[in-house]
Amino acid sequence: MFYDLNVFKTAHAMATHAGQRQAVIARNMANADTPGYQPRDIEAFQKAFENAGREVAMTATRAGHLNGASGPQPWAEYEVAPSGDPNGNGVSVEEEMFKAVEVKRQHDRALTIYKSSMNILRSSIGRS
Repeated sequence: MFYDLNVFKTAHAMATHAGQRQAVIARNMANADTPGYQPRDIEAFQKAFENAGREVAMTATRAGHLNGASGPQPWAEYEVAPSGDPNGNGVSVEEEMFKAVEVKRQHDRALTIYKSSMNILRSSIGRS
């Protein structure tokens, strides 16, 4: 009956994407004063999800997780256009802060989708 629920896969992929993008943003902000550092980003979740053919593979995050099965990173990093700082650093802290807020909203949205889906499942089996 409840064998293949794509809404949970999508919510998991969205939360994972948000976490990975937040890590990239944090790395950019940590290197805001590093001469010559160029900021990086990850493509938007919608674009990555559409390109994945609606199949999102889970990847192991540590040894023993998912039986140690690891796969390729579904979201590739790319360099962002630099802001043109005199020391060659391309990080704009303001832009990174805006991205961080966007990522937090994406993560919250993924959790809300997951919680709502769980409530619907509980209601359907009479355990509300």
